[in-house]
Amino acid sequence: MRLRSIHTYPVKGCHRLDHDGAFVRPWGLAGDRRWMVVDADGVGVTQRDTTRLVGLHATVRPGGLVLRAAGRPDLDVPEPTAGDPVAVRTFRHRTIPVPALPAGRAADEWLGALLGRPVRLVWLARPTRHLAAEDRDHDTGDEVSFADAFPLLLTNTASLDVLNDWLAEVGEPPVPMTRFRPNLVVDGAPAWAEDDWVGRSLRIGDLRFRAARPCARCVVTTTDQETGVRTKEPLRTLGRHRNVQQKILFGLNLVPLDSGPLAVGAALVLAP
Repeated sequence: MRLRSIHTYPVKGCHRLDHDGAFVRPWGLAGDRRWMVVDADGVGVTQRDTTRLVGLHATVRPGGLVLRAAGRPDLDVPEPTAGDPVAVRTFRHRTIPVPALPAGRAADEWLGALLGRPVRLVWLARPTRHLAAEDRDHDTGDEVSFADAFPLLLTNTASLDVLNDWLAEVGEPPVPMTRFRPNLVVDGAPAWAEDDWVGRSLRIGDLRFRAARPCARCVVTTTDQETGVRTKEPLRTLGRHRNVQQKILFGLNLVPLDSGPLAVGAALVLAP
């Protein structure tokens, strides 16, 4: 089993970046989801709310971010170092607010024009807790990015192959792995082998991770990550085959146990 690809999403909900290697931190991959678009109530705006986010391309640079989108001028956004933090939440139902720094009017106006609604861009200067310990299996501790719940998401190419076979059986086209917005993609494992890794430790390259729980999927998987077109698949078909306790599962949430570099091609080994 080996690591096939690595991906980050600098702004929560934005288009992915593909990498040959990345640095693993306690809160996830370096540069992954440290920025978030929020509404007037300080609640995260994601692809659940607007498919226009697929057109947002964000590139991390030292000390900041560059925002790009078709038909829009590039915008350089420095990491904010002054100003009062604002309390934000990744989702409206979350009860633990997170202090984040506003990126400023230029970024807010640029993103507002792209998304067609008033928004603000904020930066998570210090990854911190935003989900109560009792709300998660295998608590991630006090360092979490703007990820939904866990620092990392791993997916398995063989599981996608089976899903695409199911889609073919009902006359639907295959979907790429990008629909599931993973951080780490592995191959060489049997389909759904990741289900049996829950609660275990695994090593990818020189780094250890804890397999926390399967990932419950939402409407974002039905959004073409290149065009923003939304249909009913693959969530409808997944729901027929992978509905466990009213959660539609694909992928595995991970918690890093080590920090350090990780590269495509690294071997994945399960702990005894």
